[in-house]
Amino acid sequence: MCNIQTGPGLHIITWNVGSATPPDDITSLLGLNVGDGNTDMYIIGLQEVNSMINKRLKDVLFTDQWSEVCMERLSPFGYVLVTSQRMQGLLLLVFAKYFHLPFLRGVQTETTRTGLGGYWGNKGGVSARMSAFGHTICFLNCHLPAHMENSEQRMEDFESILQQQQFEGQAAIGVLDHDVVFWFGDLNFRIDDLDMQVVKSAIDNNKFSMLLEKDQLNMAKDSETVLEGFQEGPLKFPPTYKFDVGTDTYDTSGKKRKPAWTDRILWRLRATATAGAAVSTGKRCSISALTSGTKVTQHYYRSHMEYTVSDHKPVSSIFTLQFPYKVDIPLVTIIVEDEWNSIADATAKFKLVPSYPRSSWDWIGLYKVGFKHHKDYVGYVWAKQEEADFNRQEQQVIWLRSGDFILGYYSNNMSTIVGVTEPFQVIMALLS
Repeated sequence: MCNIQTGPGLHIITWNVGSATPPDDITSLLGLNVGDGNTDMYIIGLQEVNSMINKRLKDVLFTDQWSEVCMERLSPFGYVLVTSQRMQGLLLLVFAKYFHLPFLRGVQTETTRTGLGGYWGNKGGVSARMSAFGHTICFLNCHLPAHMENSEQRMEDFESILQQQQFEGQAAIGVLDHDVVFWFGDLNFRIDDLDMQVVKSAIDNNKFSMLLEKDQLNMAKDSETVLEGFQEGPLKFPPTYKFDVGTDTYDTSGKKRKPAWTDRILWRLRATATAGAAVSTGKRCSISALTSGTKVTQHYYRSHMEYTVSDHKPVSSIFTLQFPYKVDIPLVTIIVEDEWNSIADATAKFKLVPSYPRSSWDWIGLYKVGFKHHKDYVGYVWAKQEEADFNRQEQQVIWLRSGDFILGYYSNNMSTIVGVTEPFQVIMALLS
C-alpha cells in the first residue's frame, strides 16, 4: 500500500444566519486574513437562509445572496464551487481549489425534510458526498427541532435523516457508509437542568465544564447508538445561542432563552475498522484514525463573536485528512500552449484514460483564473475530437482580454470537471 500522505485541508463553517443578509465582510470567518495556504476545501453549512428570491443577484444560477457572497470572496483565491444543495432555509456549499476538481468524483447531494412530520423543509438535513482522491467523504448539514424539551425528537430526526439519505452507486450508500462523515449545523441541543443565572455566571467565569456535563448532545453520546463513533473537539468557546441581534449580549427579550451550544461540528470515521481517538499532547489538536490509514486531525474549533447579524454566532473548524492517495491521475489530461499569442495558438489536445466514460456532450471550457463554478466560462468547445480548436467553433465569438486562463474538461456523464490545465496566458484580444 502506498505511504500515507497529508490529504486535503478542510475548513468547515456552520451558521444559523436567522434570515439576515450577509454582513459586509466575511474575510475573518473564512480565515482569508490569516491564509496559511493549507485549506484545500471550504464546506459551508447555513441554516435559516432567507427564502425570498432576490432580484438583485448577479448570477441567475443562484437564488440567494449567501452563495454569491461566498463565491465572490473565495474565487479570487482559486476556490471553485464543487456543488451546492438548498432546501428552504438550509444551504450547503462545497468549494475546492480548482486543481483538485479532477480528483473529486461521484459528487451527489441529498435532502431530507423533517419539519411537520416530513412535509416541510424548514428542518431536516442536506448533504453532499464525493470521493476525494479515492476516499469517500460525506458532509451533512442539519437543522434539528428547537426547544429544551425536544432532545429526543432531535435524535429521532437525526436517525430519520441518516435512514432516508441513500446515494446511488454499485449499491445504495448511506451517510455512515463513507470513510469520513462530517456532521454539522444548528443541532439545537440545549443545556439541561441548570437555571439561567447559573449558566450565565459559568459563562462569565469561563467555567464551561459544568455546563458541558449538562449539554444534551454530550449526554446523548453515552446512550444513543446512532452517535457511536461521532467525535467532537473540546468546546472552549462560549455558547453560540441566543444573542440579541447586533450585539454580543445573550437574549434579553421576553423569551429569555437560556444560552446553549446549538451550533456544532462533529466527525466520524467508518466503523469497519475500529479507531482509537487520541487527543495529542504536544499540540492543541484532536486526532483520530482508521486502521486503514485514514486520519483526521482537528486544528481548531471556534466561534466568531464579531458577527452580529444573527441571534447565533458562526462556528468553524479546520481539519486535515491524511490518507494514502488511491487516485492521483486525472481522467482527462489537457495539453495547451503556455501562451496564446495568436489565433493559431487557441487549440488544446487532450488524452483520456481508457476507462473514461466519454459522451458526445462533453465540452472544454475556457475559464478566467478566479472562476466561480463550472458554468462561469468565457467560452467553450465541444470535445468531439482529440483536439479542441477554439478557433473553429461555428457561431461563436469569444471576446478575450489578455490575462491568465485555464481550460477545464467537463464530463457530461459525471457532471463535473475531470481535467484542468495549469494557468496560461492569453496575449491577444479576440478569438473568432
